[in-house]
Amino acid sequence: MSDKFQPADPARFAAALRRFDEENRRDPNLVVVEAAPQPRECMHARWLSEWVLKLEPRASEALRLAARCQHLCRWVIPRDAYPKTRAGYLQWREALKSFHAQKAGEILSEVGYADEMIRRVQELNLKKRFPQDAETRVLEDALCLVFLEHQLAELAGKTSDEKVINALRKSWQKMTPAAQSEALKLPYGPRERALLDRALAATT
Repeated sequence: MSDKFQPADPARFAAALRRFDEENRRDPNLVVVEAAPQPRECMHARWLSEWVLKLEPRASEALRLAARCQHLCRWVIPRDAYPKTRAGYLQWREALKSFHAQKAGEILSEVGYADEMIRRVQELNLKKRFPQDAETRVLEDALCLVFLEHQLAELAGKTSDEKVINALRKSWQKMTPAAQSEALKLPYGPRERALLDRALAATT
């Protein structure tokens, strides 16, 4: 029996990924990748998908779909739409999760997925059973690794050391040992490595 991934309906699976990418390519926020500006959320979805498959090469169809739509159209609900407080931040995060899940469900329904699969993808999007659900753990590990590999430097450049260290410590505590091992292999800049070392020292 081949270990190669085979979706139940390859055309439907491809259509879902294509629609997710089409939506995320509308992101007006850009990141530079290999000297070329790219829509931020489109790249985030691809990075997340890559990490999910690196951590779990036999990832299910639902997990692969959830990875590609985890932050779907994130820019639609900006942070400044909520108060600049801890409570406002948490409200924003909850609103985003619900929005991503709803938008993903609409696209999955549009391309022909059944309700059972849509519910499973949304359950992963919302991380409802973290950390008990093994697939949710893979998704969370991948999110943390995308943060460390692609977003830490930007955060460190505009945020106090204390806040960055706190964010690193929280991410590290959510990660499995396998993901932590991958995180230690990443090529950090000198400042980011120093911040990570301080965060890890604070967890021991």
